[in-house]
Amino acid sequence: MDTTALSRTELLQVADAVAREKSIERDEVLEAMEQAIGKAGRAKYGHEHDIRAEIDRKTGEIRLRRFREVADEIENEFTQISVKDAQVHDPALLVGQFIVEELPPIDLGRIAAQTAKQVIVQKVREAERQRQFEEYKDRTSEIVNGIVKRNEFGNVTVDLGRAEGLMRRDESLPRESFRNGDRIRAFIYDVREEQRGPQIFLSRSHPQFMAKLFAQEVPEIYDSIIEIKAVARDPGSRAKIAVLSHDSSIDPVGACVGMRGSRVQAVVSELQGEKIDIIPWSPDPATFVVNALAPAEVTKVVLDEEQGRIEVVVPDEQLSLAIGRRGQNVRLASQLTGWEIDIMTEEEESQRRQEEIRSRSQMFMEALDVDDVIAHLLVAEGFISLEQVAFVPVQELADIEGFDEEVAEELRARARTFLEEQDRQFEARRLELGVAEDISKLEGLTPWMLVTLGENGVKTMDDLGDLASDELMEILGDKAPDMEACNAIIMAARAHWFEGEEAPEAGEAEAAEGEGESEGAEAPTPPAEEAPAGQGAESPQ
Repeated sequence: MDTTALSRTELLQVADAVAREKSIERDEVLEAMEQAIGKAGRAKYGHEHDIRAEIDRKTGEIRLRRFREVADEIENEFTQISVKDAQVHDPALLVGQFIVEELPPIDLGRIAAQTAKQVIVQKVREAERQRQFEEYKDRTSEIVNGIVKRNEFGNVTVDLGRAEGLMRRDESLPRESFRNGDRIRAFIYDVREEQRGPQIFLSRSHPQFMAKLFAQEVPEIYDSIIEIKAVARDPGSRAKIAVLSHDSSIDPVGACVGMRGSRVQAVVSELQGEKIDIIPWSPDPATFVVNALAPAEVTKVVLDEEQGRIEVVVPDEQLSLAIGRRGQNVRLASQLTGWEIDIMTEEEESQRRQEEIRSRSQMFMEALDVDDVIAHLLVAEGFISLEQVAFVPVQELADIEGFDEEVAEELRARARTFLEEQDRQFEARRLELGVAEDISKLEGLTPWMLVTLGENGVKTMDDLGDLASDELMEILGDKAPDMEACNAIIMAARAHWFEGEEAPEAGEAEAAEGEGESEGAEAPTPPAEEAPAGQGAESPQ
């Protein structure tokens, strides 16, 4: 094969055929041909030369030319030429311009033709891969249909028509196997360029695969009348999906189930019999968690928003149903709602409540020097700490049945006396531990916190400033303030580091320290006031 073997029009016809077959631009094929012919030219005249080929886009004529750059200093005599020598050919040439010499057409020998063919194939393949990437890069989160091309140790290569996709073994459903030629439906979860070329990654276990299947089966979801708010899957076994209707006249659960279960059954069949619980979404976390734990019944929930946890109380006989086989039901409900869920029976909750009442009553009896009747009355009214008794308005204590203003004043006085004595003991302990005086003046740190810090080796402003917020919370344990308050305390301890310059915002300092703390903490703020007595976090269902 040589360049004379192909007429000029035949060369263009080959380029057109390859461009059509590979779905790439004609110019890209011709550029690949030019590079291949240029490489062959360098093989004939010398690889050290800068030889370029050009194919006329209209006539197909091939021009082979040698380029030499005009330079003041010659570093490479094969690719450069001095100004003096260049101006012999053309007096108008300047430094940085090129002198171009026409070369005679070449006949490609067998080896040169094979090299040219390899270059063309490689360039066409690269252009084809780039075309695939451009076509699929914006198609993530779509469902595609394809045919299994190869199955290597569970990693399935899928022919998508104009591209190939890869479904790794862990992205397929358990016990699911494919043979060459099988039709497959999958979800595009990522498209990215890698060293070996663009890769289209497919999945059948991704939670959004199920969501997209519902969108195909349920017209109301496609039309955005019903919205899928959350999905949790245990692929091939069980799944939960939370739905919300934007039209009060349409039941979101019923629409997803379909007439006699036809719609949900179509999704179940595609997912190899995966059981699907369709749950109404609710903006109220307690209601949403109760719905998510279906089919188990829930009698009461207790929210802890700071910790992102929720305690759920169920009847004794419902415990195994709420937890599910191997914890599957509660695990999926937790994934769906975004809350950590602790499940206990009514009997366990009753025992825990009784223990809390007993311990709190004992604390009030010892600290206030009162009998068990008064202590139980305080606990029954929602008082959980001596600080609440010491600083609550007198009238709120006096309104408790059996109390009057005199009793209320006496209880407040005893609580304050006990706290003052406790603070004196903590202060003495702080001095004994050697905790610096300036730390004790920081807002947000109580005497107990100062002692706890000292016992953990945090005794100076620098010690405290070196801590990350999560480290401070870990040291203080259950009595630690929230993340924002911890950020404020640490930033106040670091303030002396920035004397004479503008102190950074808390979020900037945290990023600079690289401690991974929450951003956005601002100037130190006093701790939030205690919640008024009698306010609990329980939300009976």
